[in-house]
Amino acid sequence: MLNPTLPVGTDRRGAPLLIRNARLLDPASGLDILGSLFIQGGLIAEVGAVVAAPEGAETLDADGACLAPGLVDMRVATGEPGQEHRETITSLALAASAGGITTLCALPNTDPVLDDPALVQFVLRRGEATGRISLLPYGAATKHCEGKEIAEFGLLKEAGAIGFSDGVRTIGNARTMRLALSYAKAFGSFVVQHPEEPSLAAGGAATEGELATRLGLPGIPRAAEAMMVRRDIALARITGGHVHFAHVSTAEALLEIRAAKAEGLRITCDTAPPYFDLNETAIGDYRTYAKLSPPLRPEADRLAVVAALRDGTIDAIASDHQPHDADDKRLPFAQAEAGGAGLATLLGITLARVHGGDLQLLEALALLTCRPADLLGLSCGRLAPGAPADLVLFHLERGWQVKAGTLPGKAQNSPFDGRALEGKVLGTWKAGRRVFGA
Repeated sequence: MLNPTLPVGTDRRGAPLLIRNARLLDPASGLDILGSLFIQGGLIAEVGAVVAAPEGAETLDADGACLAPGLVDMRVATGEPGQEHRETITSLALAASAGGITTLCALPNTDPVLDDPALVQFVLRRGEATGRISLLPYGAATKHCEGKEIAEFGLLKEAGAIGFSDGVRTIGNARTMRLALSYAKAFGSFVVQHPEEPSLAAGGAATEGELATRLGLPGIPRAAEAMMVRRDIALARITGGHVHFAHVSTAEALLEIRAAKAEGLRITCDTAPPYFDLNETAIGDYRTYAKLSPPLRPEADRLAVVAALRDGTIDAIASDHQPHDADDKRLPFAQAEAGGAGLATLLGITLARVHGGDLQLLEALALLTCRPADLLGLSCGRLAPGAPADLVLFHLERGWQVKAGTLPGKAQNSPFDGRALEGKVLGTWKAGRRVFGA
C-alpha cells in the first residue's frame, strides 16, 4: 500500500523521501533487486538493497511494487497551440503522469507550426509550468511543415528544440531531406522522419490488401514505408547525418534499418504499441479508433516488429499519442482522422509483451527509459545517484481495463478501448515531487 500520508502534490520538491521495499529496476545498469531509493533535492541520492533514511525524511513503503525510471516518450502530439479542444499541455501532462511518463518530445505540427524559436520556447515553458513533465519540442524541419523550405535549424536548436521533424508529414522531397540531414548534423542533431512515400499513401485509409478490399477502403501499400526508409538511408550515407524513423511498422522496413545499422550508418528508429500489439483486423467493422498513421498491418508485420524489439533493431517505444475529439472520429472510416491516444496505455501494452514472453522486463523498460534518453542526449531514464528523481512505481500484475471516456486527459480515442491489461501505475515522481498516485 502507498503511504496515505503522502498525498499527490503535497510533498515539497527537494524534501527528502525514502521509498523502501521496492523492486528496483534500472535497465541501464541491469539492476533488479528488492531495496530502497532515497531522494533529496530533486535527485536520486542513493539506491541499493539497504538504504538508511536520514532523520526527518519521509518514507513510503512500496510493498514490493516495481520502481523504475520515469518513462521517456519520444513522440507525442499536443493540440496546444491552436487546437486546444483536442488536447492542452496541461491535460497532456495529467495523462502522461498517470501513465508513468515524465519526459515527452512534442511534434511541431501545431497551429502555428513550431518553426519559430519563440514558439519552441513557449512549449518548453508551458511544459515546465505544469510541474509534472519535461516537454521537449521538436523544431519543424521545414517552414510550416510543408516540406519545401528548410527552417532555421540554428535558431530553433538554440531555443531548445530537441531535434527536427515535420511531424505527421513525410519530408518527401529528396533534396530537402538531404539538406535537413546536413544541417541537423552541423548542429549536432537529427531528423525524425514519418517514413511513408507520400504519393503512394495519399488518400489511403488502411493497409492495401484483402481486408481493405473487402471493406471497400482505399489502400496504402506496405512498400510505401520501406521505399522511404530506403531513400533516407541512402541520404544518410551521402551526408553522414542521423535519421530517426518514427513508428516503424513493416518487416521490409525493419530489414532495411537492420542492414543500415550493421553498415554503421547513423540510423535509429522507434515503434509504437499498436504495431506490436494489434494487427489490421482491429479496424473490424470500420472501427475508427483503430485508424492510425501508418495504418495497422497484417500479423506477419506485427511479429516482425516484436522480433525487432527483441533483437535491438528498434531503439525505443514511443506512445505516438495523437489526440482527437469525438467529431474527428465519428465519421466514415475513410474520412475520419488517423491517430490514437497512447499515454495511459504506453506502459501496460509494453508489459503485455513481457507477460506474453516476448521480452524480458528490463529489456522492455529499456525501450521506454534509458535507450530513448541516450538517443536524445538526456540524463534521465536511469536509477543512479545524481540522476533526476523522475520515477514510476507500478504493480507488474495488477489488472485494469482501458475504457474510452475514463482515461486521464482530454484525448479518449484509444485503439485499445476495451482491452484488459496487467501492469498498473501506482505513483509517478517528477524531480522528486509526487505528481500522480493511484
